[in-house]
Amino acid sequence: MSCVHYKFSSKLNYDTVTFNGLNISLCDLKRQIMSREKLKVANCDLQITNAQTKEEYTDDNALIPRNSSVIVRRIPVGGVKATNKTYIISLCEPARATSKAIDDSSAPISLAQLIQVYLYSP
Repeated sequence: MSCVHYKFSSKLNYDTVTFNGLNISLCDLKRQIMSREKLKVANCDLQITNAQTKEEYTDDNALIPRNSSVIVRRIPVGGVKATNKTYIISLCEPARATSKAIDDSSAPISLAQLIQVYLYSP
């Protein structure tokens, strides 16, 4: 009886999948892991990476040798999609400190003053 050791990236301990033969296909390994972990095929897919070489198995027909250790990550069905959106975050420099006190206690504090208080307070 051959086996492959697997663990989810968020867990500490490895579990084992057993099979007959020298290798197991990626598709069969995913199927066995999903049944053992009670995961539904419709909800997620599994990303399998070799624990030693960090090689990601992408071809469902790829053969994983017996006694291998793999890291498993749950991903959305269809894989992770890259977006073309770029977010630009602009940080304004805080205003220079002044010795002028605010007389009106109900006056709103500006963002620059708030940043200044945050950066320069002990």
